[in-house]
Amino acid sequence: MIEIDEMLSIRAAELYYEENKTQDEIGSILRLTRWKVGRLLAQAKANGFIRIEIVHPRARRLGMERRLVEATRLTDAIVVSTAGIQGDDELQARTAQAAADYLAGLRPVPRTLGISWGRTLHEVSLHLRAGWASGVNVVQINGGVSLNRRAGTAANTAVTIAEKASGTATLLPSPAILERLETKQAIAADRAVAAVLEMAAGASAYLFSAGQADENSALVDSGYLTAGQIADLVDKGAVGDVVGRYIDATGRIVDPELDQRTIGIDHDQLRKATRAIAVIAGPNKHAIARAVVTSGLCTTLVTDEDTARALLGPGE
Repeated sequence: MIEIDEMLSIRAAELYYEENKTQDEIGSILRLTRWKVGRLLAQAKANGFIRIEIVHPRARRLGMERRLVEATRLTDAIVVSTAGIQGDDELQARTAQAAADYLAGLRPVPRTLGISWGRTLHEVSLHLRAGWASGVNVVQINGGVSLNRRAGTAANTAVTIAEKASGTATLLPSPAILERLETKQAIAADRAVAAVLEMAAGASAYLFSAGQADENSALVDSGYLTAGQIADLVDKGAVGDVVGRYIDATGRIVDPELDQRTIGIDHDQLRKATRAIAVIAGPNKHAIARAVVTSGLCTTLVTDEDTARALLGPGE
């Protein structure tokens, strides 16, 4: 009887979802009552015979979002669908759009928004609609004067987000990492730089991403570190960086000497923030996403469903 019901439930599902038949029509075809057809369709869904996907690029996985919040210290989670995605660029664009939508929907609107920089944040700035807010002061939270072809990306990102909010951009006129500690200390003590860092420390919300610990890091691309230096950081346990500071799986800084030469707010300021939004997606960033979430570096995670599944563990 169970096997017969199973086959009937599959047939009912085929007629309903693939042939667009009504439950009454299915009842006539299978010589069943409408009530029995409804029960068979419910059975097919419960047994996993039916998989329904919403493939719109702005679709979200609400169930995963709830489970992430329940399983972690996050106060909010945004999980985008990966259905129909082809390639990393499309995944990044979809996640950036979700981050832009989330930022535009924040209430109250953050009067001072601290942002990091990099490819992901630049993408978010492009997806934000003009008029997403009004009068927001966008301030850079870590140095971002690039050393090569990506010059201007950090500044452009801050300016774009601010202009679309009819606000102002306060830039941090400093490289991300200095070669000598004495140089870093001198720059950080400069009155103009110190004023920006003080403003960044008092931001009402933060928006940042995280980089993977490999040769594709934006810090390598921007000329701050070499692939060899990244390999050395990985040997010390690094899984990625947050605002230019490399951490291990527990969120611990892996190279204190390098960290001391890095310009920007420290991680404790992110951990104390009322709202810290991390935008992290892609298969190469599962480890850094886990480290960010478990060590309390963000209150909100914007990510993709595969990364969310990796964070939630077996059974997802």
